[in-house]
Amino acid sequence: MSCHALRHGLLLTLALAAAAPAPGRAQDAAPAPVEDPRAPRFKEVERGLFIGFEAGWMALTRTPNHDPVKYPFATGGGGNAQGAVIGLHVGYDVTDRLALALFAEGAEAKASPSYGAFDLLAAGLDVRYAFFASRDRNGNERFFVYAHGRGGSLLSHPKGLFSDTDLLIAGGLGAEYFTQLRHFSVGLQVDGLYVLAAKAPGFAVTPVVRYTF
Repeated sequence: MSCHALRHGLLLTLALAAAAPAPGRAQDAAPAPVEDPRAPRFKEVERGLFIGFEAGWMALTRTPNHDPVKYPFATGGGGNAQGAVIGLHVGYDVTDRLALALFAEGAEAKASPSYGAFDLLAAGLDVRYAFFASRDRNGNERFFVYAHGRGGSLLSHPKGLFSDTDLLIAGGLGAEYFTQLRHFSVGLQVDGLYVLAAKAPGFAVTPVVRYTF
């Protein structure tokens, strides 16, 4: 075979090789996976910024007379006092178990007839930690049991009867269930409380409703 023919054959072979499609190009691209329409497109349990409302019942086992000169009819104190309590808290879920919140709550309590009724208003910080969680059939943690503590400033009215400006500390156990409505949860708290200057212990039972944004 002449060099001229050999050269033409080599050029033809290279041209055919360049024109031939690569194996990967010859095959059609694999179709994109089909998204399961049943797969959730949102979080089953929302976490983050929340606002909550609580309302229930509170009792104090001791009601001293802070200013006997101003209230001589209540010199011996009022004994036990009880009444309704309502509160509002705004906070953030730091983790699925730990939450921090600012709270404000008010209560109207009634003691002995000679002592009468008085109002309390408290505001401060609440810290909560869930030490137990239960999963639903889909594997989502919905039911929690938690311990929490709170403390803050307390004001009393009428001024000088039960107390003046005081400090409130409280804490206890609670249970919370995150509903199928996603953003809403419901719960119940049982707390012990103590008013420092008045040296007045007590307790409160409050159902809680929470909305997480």
